[in-house]
Amino acid sequence: MTDTGLPMTVPAQGLPDRVRIHEVGARDGLQNEKSVVPTEVKAEFVRRLAEAGLSTIEATSFVHPKWVPQLADAEQLFPMLGEIADVGDVALPVLVPNERGLDRALALGARRIAVFGSATETFAARNLNRTVDGSLAMFEPVVARAKDAGVHVRGYLSMCFGDPWEGAVPVPQVVRVAKALMDLGCDELSLGDTIGVATPGHVRELLSGLNDAGVATGTVGVHFHDTYGQALSNTLAALQHGVTTVDASAGGLGGCPYAKSATGNLATEDLVWMLDGLGVHTGVDLGVLTATSVWMAEQLGRPSPSRTVRALSHKE
Repeated sequence: MTDTGLPMTVPAQGLPDRVRIHEVGARDGLQNEKSVVPTEVKAEFVRRLAEAGLSTIEATSFVHPKWVPQLADAEQLFPMLGEIADVGDVALPVLVPNERGLDRALALGARRIAVFGSATETFAARNLNRTVDGSLAMFEPVVARAKDAGVHVRGYLSMCFGDPWEGAVPVPQVVRVAKALMDLGCDELSLGDTIGVATPGHVRELLSGLNDAGVATGTVGVHFHDTYGQALSNTLAALQHGVTTVDASAGGLGGCPYAKSATGNLATEDLVWMLDGLGVHTGVDLGVLTATSVWMAEQLGRPSPSRTVRALSHKE
């Protein structure tokens, strides 16, 4: 048997022709590292991700260095990525927590930003030091000013399926906060399974609930963690519902610094392997992407947690 490094393509009915992968490894992945990754390495990581064909690469976060010291170099990093954005029309969104973060991002010419909310009160208090409604009030001027400046806004919503302190999160509760976030003027909503407890039926129920509330599937992305090995099955359920934007992290980097039970994000390579096998176009070269994650793992001094990376690089 010859291992070509590619899956056999067998298309399935009821799936989109194309999926846009929202790559979060350079931000969500690296912000969880115990040691600070050099700015030059981060820039090279983003460049290699772009060369692999990823068209949306979340670059960094303009949060206060006290809260996320691993991304304290946002002002130094973002200008280094200008040439990447100009090649192949690569989008480089950045996370902003408040108006001060927005000011910093706009000053450097950012054209896509993201705000980060919570569906539960406990996580909102721990992550944002606010109530859920208080955080929405904080985001309101951020979104309004960004839209006035012609900037694309993504709204992240964490704890959409379960919360380590509150347990299972009722679907109507998530729908209320998600609708409120979109009503602020966000262009896109990312549903986060922050601790990885979602299952396919739960995914379908939440997506249907959002549709019933007037949130179109076309504006929704999904962000799954693989704590219980459900990230790919949950992604497939979302695709069957019509979702065409999937968050993933090269090499499976990342978790959540405020939720200790959260393990890594869905690995981009694992996602691409499944989508290639289903005949769903992503524009991503799996070989180049795998090599990028192997390189990044070497920079971090440990093997990649992605099973596809391990299989294709013949490393256990």
